[in-house]
Amino acid sequence: ILLVMVQDSVSYGSAPKNGGTWREALLAELSSELDLSRIHFVGRIPHNVLHKVFQVCACHVYLTYPFVLSWSMLEAMSCGALVVASATPPVQEVIINGKNGLLVDFFDSQALANQIAAVLTEPTAYKHLAQAAREHVQATYDLNNICLPKQLKLVHQLTTKVAS
Repeated sequence: ILLVMVQDSVSYGSAPKNGGTWREALLAELSSELDLSRIHFVGRIPHNVLHKVFQVCACHVYLTYPFVLSWSMLEAMSCGALVVASATPPVQEVIINGKNGLLVDFFDSQALANQIAAVLTEPTAYKHLAQAAREHVQATYDLNNICLPKQLKLVHQLTTKVAS
């Protein structure tokens, strides 16, 4: 089963050339090739539900080119989801291919399909990557123990310099 958890609106980039939504464009192009009973467009879901989806999914596909890294990829990793992502600079700052996730060339759709198929065929062979991803995010980006103390230290340093 494939869950598509996005809104129909365009947040970044442009709308399809012929109008409508990207979902409509996708379905117009590929619906005859897809088993639509296995694809569910659920739209935006509550944050706590998103965490539960990340915890049970076989893999989270994250594609970006080139754009800032999204909080959703880090949250998927922290929830123990195996991430199959585009090998683009912001993603490569966090995911090391074969160590804490899997990377594919953004423009190679066949490689992406093959990687997802491999993960879905043999999920236990990739379980260690999901665990390593969770450990990496917790050790590097934990809000209370890592990020917030660093941000507070930076604010303190900046305000101390301004005051003196």
